[in-house]
Amino acid sequence: MTQPRIGFIGGGNMASSLIGGLIADHYPSDLIRVSEPNAEGRARLAREFSIETLTDNNELVAASEVVVLAVKPQLMREVCQGISSAATAGRPLLVSIAAGIRSADLDRWLGGGHALVRTMPNTPALVGSGATGLHANERVNEAQRGIAESLMRAVGLTLWVKQESELDAVTALSGSGPAYFFLILESLQEAGQKLGLEPESARLLALQTAYGAAKMALESSEDAATLRRRVTSPGGTTEQALEVLEAGGLRALFDEALAAAHTRSQELADMFGED
Repeated sequence: MTQPRIGFIGGGNMASSLIGGLIADHYPSDLIRVSEPNAEGRARLAREFSIETLTDNNELVAASEVVVLAVKPQLMREVCQGISSAATAGRPLLVSIAAGIRSADLDRWLGGGHALVRTMPNTPALVGSGATGLHANERVNEAQRGIAESLMRAVGLTLWVKQESELDAVTALSGSGPAYFFLILESLQEAGQKLGLEPESARLLALQTAYGAAKMALESSEDAATLRRRVTSPGGTTEQALEVLEAGGLRALFDEALAAAHTRSQELADMFGED
């Protein structure tokens, strides 16, 4: 299949990560264009990736088979309404990487009847280790699904969800998830320092331990509960620490935290979608 021309509206961090991932996967740079209003941003993108940059969103849409909507959620309505005529004329596949905006609202702002894939990437995509949930509306064909998946897979793992509402759960778990782990790392480092470790030693030990645990889990066919039991010797130090965490209600706290993030994701979608 001929590789499609991909146009990015918005050239911020996530768009840059996707472009870098595509080029690292040997996607032709002459098939990638970016519309970016900031002159310094255009210069940076052209310099780093040797791609064409422009300022006219409609010109970009007219020349693209795939259009990635990579603008901030609060700007999305204005951008979509501004390109609705060009999108209706060309009917590109539209891929949104904006959090909290439902496909139906995007489609309405674009004039209706569009093939849309809504995605929820997370910030580790910036270092090629992202996790992205995707949902396609009924107008997206199998070839277009493959294109959207390849695009997001350039920066990490991809996972399709059947119902768009599941993206609110994706947001709560993996979208917001990096911050949960940063808080755990911060807490471990502080606790290590209280036990007498130098700050840098505590930081490095916490980071490497997190990396090693994640690597073990990724490379194992066992679930997390089994891996936890295997590293917990009866009567040992790990068992003592885990008993404290369980007694403190750690699981219930994560239940509450993800439920709060899930609810807020729905609230933001309602807010952004208001006419």
